[in-house]
Amino acid sequence: MSSPASIQAETPPEGHPRRWFILGVLVLSLIVVVLDNTVLNVAMKTIADPKDGLGASQSQLEWAVNSYTLVFAGLLFTFGVIGDRVGRKRMAMIGLVLFGLTSVASAFAQDPTQLILARAGMGIGAAAIMPSTLSILTNVFAPKDRGRAIGIWSGAVGIGIAIGPIIGGTLLEHFWWGSVFLINAPVVLVALLAIGFVAPESRNPLKTKIDVVGVLLSIAGLVTLTYGIIEGGDTGDWSLLKVWGPTAGGVILLVAFVLYERMIEFPALDVRLFKERRFSSASAVVALVFFAGMGLMFFMTFYIQIIKNFSPLQTGLLFLPFAGAMLIFSPLSSVMVKRFGPKATATAGMTAITLAFTGYLLLDADTPVWVMGVMFFVQGAGMANVMPPAMNTIMGSLPREKAGVGSAVGNTLRQVGGSIGVAVLGSVLAQLYRSSITPKLPDGMPHKHDVAESIASSYGAAQQIAHSGAPGAAQLSRQLMDNATDAFISAMHTTAIVSASVGVVGILVALILFPRKDRGTGPGGAHERADEAAQGSAEPVLIEA
Repeated sequence: MSSPASIQAETPPEGHPRRWFILGVLVLSLIVVVLDNTVLNVAMKTIADPKDGLGASQSQLEWAVNSYTLVFAGLLFTFGVIGDRVGRKRMAMIGLVLFGLTSVASAFAQDPTQLILARAGMGIGAAAIMPSTLSILTNVFAPKDRGRAIGIWSGAVGIGIAIGPIIGGTLLEHFWWGSVFLINAPVVLVALLAIGFVAPESRNPLKTKIDVVGVLLSIAGLVTLTYGIIEGGDTGDWSLLKVWGPTAGGVILLVAFVLYERMIEFPALDVRLFKERRFSSASAVVALVFFAGMGLMFFMTFYIQIIKNFSPLQTGLLFLPFAGAMLIFSPLSSVMVKRFGPKATATAGMTAITLAFTGYLLLDADTPVWVMGVMFFVQGAGMANVMPPAMNTIMGSLPREKAGVGSAVGNTLRQVGGSIGVAVLGSVLAQLYRSSITPKLPDGMPHKHDVAESIASSYGAAQQIAHSGAPGAAQLSRQLMDNATDAFISAMHTTAIVSASVGVVGILVALILFPRKDRGTGPGGAHERADEAAQGSAEPVLIEA
């Protein structure tokens, strides 16, 4: 391995000679990670089907989403540090191997529990891939091309969001549900071989301690809290010990995590940074946006596929306005920030998102498709004008040596906010549906008391029972389905109000606490630090050919 001094001479000023090919491989690796969650959205109805899928309940579907994102968020910081030690290329390859193997395990899961565990394994692999690819990118590009390369890398997120539902829908039209996970395997194999042969190795010569206790506390707290919230929505009774016990336990573990992180020298998450107003306000907006957005997307998939009876492919195409708005407005957001400032841009973006959330109150069983398309587009445009100023504010509020921390905080808050949003809003929807449908069960329905719990558990279960062809059920199936549809839409409307309320909080945070002017244009400001954030560290690196 070369010494630091010799590396500087060996590395051409224009960057690695194969840097653009390496960028393509890194983008491919990122797309497969981002695509995974969006693919799962359109597959949930099929996975919930007891005949064509695994017969997963709504709470199990929530865990299929959250087992991935919670593990990913909990390990992101630590795997970045481990990658700095053992080598970013090596860490990316380990992550790809694990992601590929657990994707195959997810594809061939025999029950919801196996799927949830396999998805958690995919989260571990994704946490190893994400920071390592960004660090490799920073090392192979010279400063003059690095901003463009990072922009292309970031654009892969929009590509993943755009093509994920379409790919998932196409696969489900022709193959079994496991194909949405199995498709990852050949992509991972190509990325693995390309990174192995082309990408250079790099590592941080300055060793940083790994906060094992902090990582364990954060994951345990988030998983326990999420379990309690989901269980509350599933049972409909928050007074049960198995509901409030885990919820309280999760809160206690997270408080212990914060207190512990304040005491140690090398924390997994430096909570002291949140004392800075700009940092904490921008972090709050990121978490709030994904809390409400991911939660809404979760139940909107059920509305589109079950209430509107659209196919998985049609569902994927319906999400295109959201992805298209992200791709159109994200590159323009920097112009908006420079002209109007972070406060005005973020406030306008949060207002657009909140209006879209409020618009979901217009949805019913007969709503035209174009109405959903407009709301998805407005929501995407709003998010495109919130995330850049929020991340810019996070980066601009930190000293240069903390640039990597700021980037990691943004990624972690997206995952945690989305996971808790799916859990909370999913539980709100489940409990409201349960309380609404239970008193409306038809009196003449056969075995009413035996099937009442199944019908109350989810709209999909009510649909299965109504169409089961049981003796005497045919004449009551339409009444049951009408009541179930009314109960679901009523619950969805109330959940949309909760989401819009979260959006209002985001508007107030941006309006009151965001900086009026962009402070990131000067030396060492946020724009200059954006490149450094990709590396995950402002420390020197060792590069091996």
